[in-house]
Formats: sequence, structure tokens, C-alpha cells
Amino acid sequence: MNSLKEILLSFKSDKMSVEETVEAICAASIAPLADACVDLQRIHRKGFSEVIFCERKTPRQVAEIAATLVKANGILLAPRADNSHYAEVSKKLPQAQYHERCRCITYGYERVEKTGLVVVVCAGTSDLPVAEEAKITAEMTGSNVDLIADVGVAGLHRIVPHLDTLMKARAIVVVAGMEGALPSLIAGLVRVPVVAVPTSVGYGASFGGLAPLLTMLNSCSPGIAVVNIDNGFGAGFFASLVNRGQNYGRSDKTTKTPRKKKGRP
Repeated sequence: MNSLKEILLSFKSDKMSVEETVEAICAASIAPLADACVDLQRIHRKGFSEVIFCERKTPRQVAEIAATLVKANGILLAPRADNSHYAEVSKKLPQAQYHERCRCITYGYERVEKTGLVVVVCAGTSDLPVAEEAKITAEMTGSNVDLIADVGVAGLHRIVPHLDTLMKARAIVVVAGMEGALPSLIAGLVRVPVVAVPTSVGYGASFGGLAPLLTMLNSCSPGIAVVNIDNGFGAGFFASLVNRGQNYGRSDKTTKTPRKKKGRP
């Protein structure tokens, strides 16, 4: 399987005709498997490889998709995995890691170049699995991440020691269950976007996360975006987009020295 770069170089050097190049690009864009059609070029469009949502997929399906993505892109993020998924993936990818609390499988975790700062704030210890899914996602998509845990509104004084960290962030993810008030509090203190994540943690009247979802959607604090219940992945990805800005997904360095204009010192 040739990479898109190899195909274009072959066309540039007159080794392939226009028709052959079009066919080769189409063939290199997807990898049809028995139960999946893997998008190999998403990394060029979105800045990150296709992500495997493992829930309701068999271990064999996840392993086949994972091996295909790593072969094409050298990186992998697979949330909502369990031990059986990881056991099968590790047979094909021995260097893959399993982050048990947030149920994510990763590959190439240490090699990701990171920049800026995303802060993930977790209201309660029970919300940590969702918060860590957001953390792993933001890290895998190129962001430095700080996690602040157990600072919910039942004890507002607990957030005070972390104000300096919050002020340094380019984007903040706030994860909360129960009544879901913490994102409104945080958004009223900072000047950067806040991504609110309602969790299904709570007693019966929280309706499996619907109560905090509605609280976050109805917040009067400006600058809040709300993702779905327990969607740590969506929050982490969005926060990383904000953090990386226009550099997201580019192959150049994350920081550049600006060129001096002619005639100026």
C-alpha cells in the first residue's frame, strides 16, 4: 500500500499517468476489511487518524482495524475498550497501551509532539473515567494536559489553589455529574473556551446525565460549548483543536520564529 506522498511523487516524476494516479489515490484512501471500511486519509483532512469506538465491536474487529490504522499512520486511539479488546490488539501491536480507568487503547502515545495547555477539571472522583478519556484524547491529538480532580461546587474553596493553572490554559474541559454546575463557575473565571461534559453520575433525578446536560446547556456563563453525556473523547478532541489553533494537523513545527519584514529591525 503506497502512501499518498509516494503516489504524488511518482506522478511528479512521470512514473504514473493521471489516470493511474487517480486510481492509486482512491485505493490508498480506504482499507476495506471484513466488517469495516477504514479511512486511511482522515489524518490529512482532520489532523488525526480515524478513532476506533470499541463498544459493541468484537475484539477481532478492533484488532484488525487497529493494525490497519497503525500501519498507515503510526498512531492509534481506541476509546470504550475493555480488557478483551486490548488482549487481542496487543497480539498485533505489542507496544499498544491500555489506560484501564478511561478504557482507552493507545499506540504511539509517547511519540506525539505536544504544545500549549489544555486543563481538564473533574468535579468528583466518580467523574474521573470520563475526565481521563478527555485527557488521553487531548494528549494524543497534540496537547499538553493538566488534570485537576475532585473540585466540585460542594466545596468551592477547592478550586482556588488551581486558579493560576486555569489562567494558563488555552482551553478547559470541565467534567461534572449530579447537578452539573461546575462549568458555569469555571467559565465565569477564565477568558478561554470551556468545554462542558455532563456525566451519568448522580441519583435518580439526574436521569442518567440528562439533568447536568440541561444545566450546562442553560448556563448563563458565556464561552461554554457542551458535548454529549459521558463524551470525554469529544470534549478532549474539541479542546485540542482550540489549543492547537491553525497549527493543528500541520506537519511543520508547532512554534515558529516570525520572519522579519524588510526594512525593519
